Amino acid sequence: MQNFDVVIVGAGISGIGAACHLQQSCPDKTFTILESRKQIGGTWDLFRYPGIRSDSDMHTLGFNFKPWTAAKSIADGPSIKSYLQETIAERGLANHIQHEHKVRSAEWSSDSSTWTVTTDHGGKTEQFCCNFLMMCSGYYNYDTPYTPDFQGQENFQGTVIHPQHWPKDLDYKGKKVVVIGSGATAMTLVPAMADEAESVTMLQRSPTYVVSRPDQDKIANTLRKLLPDSIAYALTRFKNTQLQHFMYQRMRKQPLKMKKGLIGLVREALGPDYDVDKHFTPKYNPWDQRLCLIPNGDLFASIKNGKTEIVTDSIDEFTATGIKLKSGEELTADIIVTATGLNMQVMGGTEFFIDGCAVNFANTVTYKGMMYAEIPNLIQTFGYINASWTLRADLTAEYACRVLNHMDRLGVNQCTPRLRAEDADMSLGPWIQDFSAGYMQRTMDLMPKQGSKDPWRNTQNYALDKKIIRKAPLEDGALLFGALPLETIEAEPQKAEQAAA
Repeated sequence: MQNFDVVIVGAGISGIGAACHLQQSCPDKTFTILESRKQIGGTWDLFRYPGIRSDSDMHTLGFNFKPWTAAKSIADGPSIKSYLQETIAERGLANHIQHEHKVRSAEWSSDSSTWTVTTDHGGKTEQFCCNFLMMCSGYYNYDTPYTPDFQGQENFQGTVIHPQHWPKDLDYKGKKVVVIGSGATAMTLVPAMADEAESVTMLQRSPTYVVSRPDQDKIANTLRKLLPDSIAYALTRFKNTQLQHFMYQRMRKQPLKMKKGLIGLVREALGPDYDVDKHFTPKYNPWDQRLCLIPNGDLFASIKNGKTEIVTDSIDEFTATGIKLKSGEELTADIIVTATGLNMQVMGGTEFFIDGCAVNFANTVTYKGMMYAEIPNLIQTFGYINASWTLRADLTAEYACRVLNHMDRLGVNQCTPRLRAEDADMSLGPWIQDFSAGYMQRTMDLMPKQGSKDPWRNTQNYALDKKIIRKAPLEDGALLFGALPLETIEAEPQKAEQAAA
C-alpha cells in the first residue's frame, strides 16, 4: 500500500490545478494523482471529435496561477491539452501522476483518520492510504455516454457514432451527415464537418440559445503587448468574470428582454428570410440551460453558405437510409452522429464507506458545494454551470489548502462538516437549482442535497463564493476540527439520511 498525505483523483483541469495549489500552499504535503486513463487532460483528452473546443474563454477556463498567452481565447481541445501539459512540466508533476488507476472505492477509518483508496490497475487491485482525499474526476461517466433508444436503429445501414467515442479513422468526406442534438457538441461538430462532408444536417427536437463571439479577445491581446503576461492575464480574467456575472444576472432578472436581444442577434446574423422562430427560439428562458457559444459565427456562416441545414422535428424511427421524422419527412444519411449528451455520475462512480457504512450521496447535504455533512477529510471539485469550470476549481483547491494548513496549526487530523441544531428546520433542495438541462435532470436524484442557508448552499455564484470560500473564517460552527469519537461517526450516516429525507 502506498501512503500519502493527500490523494487526488483525476488528472484533468481540476486535478492538475489542485496539485499545483498543494505544491504552492502546502509544500510539505506528499500527494499523488490517480488517473484512470493513459493520458492526462480529462475532457480534453477524451473528446476527439472534429472542431472540439472550449465554450468558455481561456482567461477564465485557465488556471489563476498560469496565464493563457495564446491569441485565441476560445481554444481548441489540443491547445487546451498542451496548456495542461505545460503546467505539468513547469511544476514537475509528471512523477506524481499514476495512470490507468481506476478508483473503485474509498473507505474512511476514524480510528486511524485515513482514507483507503482502492483502484483497478490493469486488472489488479492496488490500494493507497491518505489522510485527505480530493475528488477531481468531473461529473460524467467517461465510459458510457447518454444515447436514447431510437426505434429501428438496428435497421440503419450506415455508421452511428457518439462524439464521446469518436473513431480515429472516420471518413466523412463527401458523405451525408446528420447530427442529432442542439447543444454545444452539436454546434461545434456541424460547421467543422461541413467543410468536407457533402451535407450536414443538425436535427434538433427543440432550439437552444446561441451566441456568436470572436475567438480572439482584442483587449486581452492588446494588454499582453503592453504589460507582463501575469498582469495582463489577471486584468482580463477580472474583466471577463465581471462580464459573465453581469450578463448572467441580467438574463435571470430580465429574461424576456434578454431573450428578445439574443434572438435579435440571430436574426441579424441569418437575415430576414430565415425561420429563426422555429430553429433558434427556445421555449425556456435564457440560462435555464447553458447558452451555446459559436466562435466567429461559424455555424451561422455554414448555414448561409448552404453547407448546413437545421431541422427542428422529432424522430419517428431510423430507417435503412436515414431518419424518418414525425412530420413524415425522411433525412438521408451515410453517418448519424448522436450528440445527445452525457451520463452524470457521482464521485466518478466510486463507492464510499465511513467506518464500514456505505455512503449514499443522495442522502447527504453539501457544505459550500465542496464537502458533505458528516463525511471527514473529503473535498470534491464541481465547477460552475453558468461560468467557467476552473473559476470554482481554483477556489476549491485554495480552500482545501487552507483547511490542511489549519489542521496542522491545530495539531488535528480530521475536519468534518456537521449539521447544527439551528439547521434542523432548514429546507433542502436539489444540488443544482433552476437549471433544466436534460443531463442534469436525469440524475439529479442521485446527487447530494443543498440547504436553504449558508454554509449548506451550492451557490453557483463566483462573486459570492469568493467571500464564503476564499475569505470566510474556516471555523464557522459547522466545520469541526479534531478527531470525532468513533461511536458518533458511526451514527452520522443515518442522521444525514434523516435530515435529507
